[in-house]
Amino acid sequence: MKYLPTIGLEIHVELKTKTKMFCSCLNDPNERHPNVNICPICLGHPGTLPVINGGAIRKVIKTGLALNCQIPEYSKFDRKNYFYPDLPKGYQISQLYEPLCVNGYLEIKGSPEGKQASYGVKKIRIREVHLEEDTGKLVHPEGADYSLVDFNRAGIPLMELVTEPDIGSAKEARKFAEELQLILRYLGVSDVDMEKGQMRVEVNISVSKDNKLGTKVEIKNLNSFKAVEKGIEYEIKRQQELLQSDKKIIQETRGWLDEAIASSRPFTAARVDDVKGITVSQREKEEAHDYRYFSEPDLPPLHFPKEFIQEIKSEIPELPRQRKERLKKEYNLLDKDAEIFVFNKALGEYFEKVVSEFEPNLSPKALSGLIKLATNYLISDLQGLLKNLPITSDKFLITPENFAEFVALITERGEQSEPREGEDERSSLTYEDKMSSKIAKIVLLEMFKTGEDPSNIIEEKGLSQIIDQVEIKKIIEEIVSQNQKAVEDYKSGKETAFQFLIGQAMAATQGKINPEMLNRILRQSLDKT
Repeated sequence: MKYLPTIGLEIHVELKTKTKMFCSCLNDPNERHPNVNICPICLGHPGTLPVINGGAIRKVIKTGLALNCQIPEYSKFDRKNYFYPDLPKGYQISQLYEPLCVNGYLEIKGSPEGKQASYGVKKIRIREVHLEEDTGKLVHPEGADYSLVDFNRAGIPLMELVTEPDIGSAKEARKFAEELQLILRYLGVSDVDMEKGQMRVEVNISVSKDNKLGTKVEIKNLNSFKAVEKGIEYEIKRQQELLQSDKKIIQETRGWLDEAIASSRPFTAARVDDVKGITVSQREKEEAHDYRYFSEPDLPPLHFPKEFIQEIKSEIPELPRQRKERLKKEYNLLDKDAEIFVFNKALGEYFEKVVSEFEPNLSPKALSGLIKLATNYLISDLQGLLKNLPITSDKFLITPENFAEFVALITERGEQSEPREGEDERSSLTYEDKMSSKIAKIVLLEMFKTGEDPSNIIEEKGLSQIIDQVEIKKIIEEIVSQNQKAVEDYKSGKETAFQFLIGQAMAATQGKINPEMLNRILRQSLDKT
């Protein structure tokens, strides 16, 4: 019997603010010295009073608006009481009853799996987005029988997003988390670096035979998108196996152990060979009443006039989904190319700067050809040269103007035919390669190293393409005279011999000869003899 999964996510995001949530200590995720950015307020010393970070409030509201949330006029903070070594006050200032944002949604590409199977765009409802403070961090020295606490992270503004149980598969959960990360980067509210713990995903999952919800299990310690997907896949199969064996699923919190850790431990459920990693029981799941929530007495309630919300709304930039549609429409990009430029925002911005450098009076056909060529070189060749270097780095030396010139040189204007009546003069131009792909790669590499103008590189290194027909015919005559065996093979019907002769001509000219003209003139020459 097939059991269907129901999945909801709780996603914690550390906000990118100058100071912590309730004090003036620096919010510095790159600080490596423990217990430097701390004070009596974030350490919970008696007699201290918190003060709300207004910048953090604005970032959460901006996020909520971008995610189609309602922003209530009234909000407040609550105390969540529990005792743990990394929680210096013995309670966490959070929001339970009156969150900052409610009733939103994020649309993702659906998956044909699970209870809410979907092949098209799927709307995942967002129950709320609220604000709280982060905890400290436990450090476990290798070989020691004790732990240390670093409070640098304690008090950092922590945004929590809670979805409704609308997710029907591991793939959909991963897609939601990836889409959210991209939106948060566009908004500039967080760097959302999962390796640094700036975005942490927790999953609530149950399986059942019908539309009724099963027993909910929470998975923590999901610190990558791969872990989100694989953790859910494992937990679905674990719960299915228990139900098929007429065993009871316990409402609990489980941790995710990746392949490296899991391989050193015995499985607590039937082995699942196609999932690398396991979930393990940590503790029984707490309910809200276990935390003894009550209103935070040291902080005033918050009231948001409509003008305040409208001001924040006006600061929201073009978001990924809108940007993708605009790029496709404005530049006639393929879906996959537009997606790359959206995901790599800096590369997409560079692409638009390059296009703006093309001649303004080009015909639509000519401009479309240049845009397509620029797209191909940016996504393939330039990305290969950049490797892990961001395009915004000072070490990246190619200006948009020089890259546009580089692309234009590849499709340099050729012979001009008579325009038809009513036709723009430029639309009658034909285009021929001025640089072969081999020369283009050499020029681009030199541009990457030096930042020099492509025309200067071509001139200084003698890389101009050979397009003179008389010169090409002389080169072909020499190649034919030196390779009579290949000529005979071609005449006997062996096409590989023709490609051999092309290669010989290219090698003799160091790739400078125009490939299209070489191909045409060589074939004409051979067919005549």
